[in-house]
Amino acid sequence: MLAYRHAFHAGNPADVLKHVVLLRALRLLLSKPKALSYVDTHAGAGSYQLAERMSQRLAEYMQGVGCLWQREDVQHALLDGTAGRVPEAVVDYLRAVLALNPDGSLRVAPGSPLLAADTLRADDPMRLFELHPADCRALRSTFARRRQTTVSQADGFAELKSVLPPPSRRALVLIDPSYELDADYSRVLAALRDALERFATGVYLVWYPLLQSLESQRLSKRLRALAPGSWMDAQLWTAPPRADGFGLMGSGMFVLNPPFGLPQALREAGPWLAKALGQDGAGRFVLDAHTP
Repeated sequence: MLAYRHAFHAGNPADVLKHVVLLRALRLLLSKPKALSYVDTHAGAGSYQLAERMSQRLAEYMQGVGCLWQREDVQHALLDGTAGRVPEAVVDYLRAVLALNPDGSLRVAPGSPLLAADTLRADDPMRLFELHPADCRALRSTFARRRQTTVSQADGFAELKSVLPPPSRRALVLIDPSYELDADYSRVLAALRDALERFATGVYLVWYPLLQSLESQRLSKRLRALAPGSWMDAQLWTAPPRADGFGLMGSGMFVLNPPFGLPQALREAGPWLAKALGQDGAGRFVLDAHTP
């Protein structure tokens, strides 16, 4: 859907959850020396200037990373180098944000590809798909000098099968569509089903919105039915339901084949994030995990 631009929502609470999970999963997977491929089916622009018109229109980052940035305990954790009362997975994410804003003034929000690139080793391959031409140009500019990186202006759902399985047989795949089209729900399931047939041992991260719509409410259960083995489902609720039935109440991260240690990291980070980001008493974190 070419009308969608992630810049309108960059840095919001959903981004915070997604990036906390992504970074922790990458850290755990990189404890092994064998090459790790990173695949992003809906990569966006890579990074977002928060002072620009699109980010300022809704200013959603002020309910997400901007809210965390203003906390005294977060600033202490970033300045003295110890997590203290802030969960380590959250501090890890905020250190990555600080690297883009070294003077301490929050101007840039990272996208998933930039966070991944700064975490991966130089020779770990990256395959980034983005359909929007302007965002794809931004991606190509950002990663023009990074080795082992391919940026494609293409439909990530359709192209995922072309990169699986990777030569190293190790990969983390992030599937993060906008869900502004109802078809995205069924396409997520179809893409995952095909991916698992090709590469059952990959680590798959699926972001999804928590809405009042039936499609949103069914997706988590359908993902669980699709999972062949171990899985983790983390939901961060941050806003109460609106009377008109619209609006994001929170978001979820469903992980197939989660690396060892990821559920525990979220058990520590999730309740803290719910308390820090919850609006009008709506903050709540729910974690389900299954290991055969």
